[in-house]
Amino acid sequence: MQQITILGSTGSIGVSTLDVIARHPERYSVYALTAQSKVEELAQQCARFKPQVAVVGTAEAAKKLQGLLDAQGLHTQVAYGEAALCDVASAPECDSVMAAIVGGAGLAPTLAAARAGKRVLLANKEALVMSGPLLMEAVAASGSILMPIDSEHNAIFQCMPASCQRTPLEHGVAKIMLTASGGPFLKRDVNTLDQVSWQEAVAHPKWVMGRKISVDSATMMNKGLEVIEAHWLFDVPADKIEVVIHPQSVVHSMVSYVDGSVLAQLGNPDMRTPIAHALAYPERISSGVPPVDLIQIAQLSFERPDYLRFPCLKLAYDALQAGGSAPAIMNAANEVAVQAFLDSRIGFRVIDQLISRVMDAMPSVALTDIESVFAQDRCARELANSFIPS
Repeated sequence: MQQITILGSTGSIGVSTLDVIARHPERYSVYALTAQSKVEELAQQCARFKPQVAVVGTAEAAKKLQGLLDAQGLHTQVAYGEAALCDVASAPECDSVMAAIVGGAGLAPTLAAARAGKRVLLANKEALVMSGPLLMEAVAASGSILMPIDSEHNAIFQCMPASCQRTPLEHGVAKIMLTASGGPFLKRDVNTLDQVSWQEAVAHPKWVMGRKISVDSATMMNKGLEVIEAHWLFDVPADKIEVVIHPQSVVHSMVSYVDGSVLAQLGNPDMRTPIAHALAYPERISSGVPPVDLIQIAQLSFERPDYLRFPCLKLAYDALQAGGSAPAIMNAANEVAVQAFLDSRIGFRVIDQLISRVMDAMPSVALTDIESVFAQDRCARELANSFIPS
């Protein structure tokens, strides 16, 4: 019986993880659930899965959650704050950690889980984007198992033999091909993108996701973050990572080999598939997702991304090439810009302009520890906020 901690249990990845766990009660139980502020949803999850610990963001939220649990006669321990997140991610009782907190807030508990030698199911892009060297060093030092949850990286994982996943270019891999849906504005007139609303930007044509990640998909920053992730997960340089737009979202990514072979992983666009794969690896379990009906789909199409339409993708490649703190700076500026867009303080096309401005103003420096990562993150956020009209 594996005990699972889910960091970000009320988000879309957390909810999908609980759905898979519920299908296999003989294999999995929940050790801890965490949420920043969705107290009612978290209380409902606690009532169903009865975790030992529940963690929220603030003392006020903890007090509210405690009241809801007491009213139901539940004995789940309630805690709050970053230290509590790190505690449940590294607790001896916990076997695996689903790292699904969006943004930089997920970095510290993800590192804590890796340092404690847990199986880390990584759905938090920013942990690798902000501090790729630190996380990979922690994994290597502790013997932690890092399982990618993004559908693209999970697909790459499945298309590579386990023996070559950290040295793919030495074992016949020519390049990695990350697929991207293109988001809601793939065919929209580029000259009208400055007029789009946040409601249009979060209306993803294929995936059901949170608002922030949906906007990242619309700008393709989401794919840029995944390029940086792929670099650290599989030790492949930027020029060996190609992004391919695939609107049907059936081919989740591909690996090209030097003999001319291309291996692809196909599936319906449902995150329960990579979650089930990572939970049970190297075994396979039911995810609740029906198999792909290729006859019904009938056609699969692919095209190259246009940097004029998706400048954020180019910014991510630039950050990866620059190295050091550049990815962390870019990520922080993006989080600020996306939130400003969601708050209707800036337009859609200002997002990439703001990120570029911050990256130009902050030179990349070496990152030596988590404190240096957070220092660069804070500086980039402050600078980005100073560029936004009040």
